Amino acid sequence: MKLPGEFLRRMEALLKEEYPQYLAAMTEAPVHSLRINTEKISPEEFQNVFGYPLTPVPWCDSGYYYPEDVRPGTLPLYYAGLCYLQEASAMIPAALLPVSDHMTVLDACCAPGGKSTALMCRMHNTGLLVSNDISASRQKATLKTMGRFGAANTAVTAADLSVLSERYPEVFDKILLDAPCSGEGMFRRDPSLIAEWLEKGSGFYAPIQKDLIVKAWRMLKPGGMMVYSTCTFAPEEDEEVVLHLLETCPDAKLMPVENRYEGFAPGVLEGMEDCVRMYPHRLQGEGHFAALLKKDGNSDSVLSAPDHHVKIPEDAASFMKMIRDDIRRERITVHNDMLYLVPEYEINTEKIRVLNSGLLLGMMKNGRFEPSQQLALHLKDNAFADTVHLAPDGEDIRRFLRGETIRTEETHKGWVLVCCGRWPVGFGKSDGHTIKNKMDKGWRML
Repeated sequence: MKLPGEFLRRMEALLKEEYPQYLAAMTEAPVHSLRINTEKISPEEFQNVFGYPLTPVPWCDSGYYYPEDVRPGTLPLYYAGLCYLQEASAMIPAALLPVSDHMTVLDACCAPGGKSTALMCRMHNTGLLVSNDISASRQKATLKTMGRFGAANTAVTAADLSVLSERYPEVFDKILLDAPCSGEGMFRRDPSLIAEWLEKGSGFYAPIQKDLIVKAWRMLKPGGMMVYSTCTFAPEEDEEVVLHLLETCPDAKLMPVENRYEGFAPGVLEGMEDCVRMYPHRLQGEGHFAALLKKDGNSDSVLSAPDHHVKIPEDAASFMKMIRDDIRRERITVHNDMLYLVPEYEINTEKIRVLNSGLLLGMMKNGRFEPSQQLALHLKDNAFADTVHLAPDGEDIRRFLRGETIRTEETHKGWVLVCCGRWPVGFGKSDGHTIKNKMDKGWRML
């Protein structure tokens, strides 16, 4: 990997006596990490069922390093939505944002959705999480990511922040703005980013970031908090963007980060010491920057709760009786023969491109209800009337995940929820001892 000379000169000026350590770290292999879906499984239980050694990521209580030769994305437990593969330093923005139950939260530039899954877990699937990205094509990955995690509190949107900031002034309790950047912190993990850096440089992104942070700030409630983050080292994309917000918006205040873990470096500009900088030679992870900001004032305003009480098709209503989970009728909507469980709060999405809002329960086909893959992954163990448990390390679960039919010793009739251990992976339909696979093709194991 050949790093640009201009970049190296700036890093030497930035790091001073630490520069040789940085260069040495850039020759080492990146570490590998994942984050556990705590809505489905506790970290302790995951360590027991994972089968490989795990080491905690200090700044994320659900983050763990795993051995280089392990491929979690090939395991049935991954298809059950028990974990998300995420670079360790990229876990810091969501970890810094103090979200909790029943909040209204915006992940402003979310694709492919990894940080949104972390926020969803810490909100315990309550409230409203708007996972937005300007690119509808990139949001396809977010839909799959959130669906696999069993999200029901999330609206996935594809909109420019200019539109959102006009539509939703002072609406959100918390905002995460992981801004597009030059990616300098990821050069070791993804050397292909160097070519784009040579073409655009860090100066290309700074004006965009300054525009985005002000627009995001307009959507934050008085008393609310926002994390601004990037995966780059350039001060003009990091501290200078935060400084721009502080100078533009008098109600903005940079907050100290209470837990500054070993390896965290302070901001490099005067008055910006409360920012967090992460370097690969100081910790096990790539480069990242994060700042926690708070808006002056207080607001007790809340969004309205949904109250639809729509007529549910008869076959869908019959299917819902087989679910022992809390599927609130007043939160079910029907649109173009598709049934959704909408989030706890509603926002006006007129003229906003919404790819999904809440949990897709399923769809009507020729008068019959077909449950969705998202519903299967949302349900907990024993939350469905007829459930089959397959061994996580057995061949049957891999056959089912590949879309194949499986046979069981027990007798089943009708819809069956198939589980990897105690964690659902998809629906099947049985007429006795054979379970026909009903997993959507896009969700199957390759």
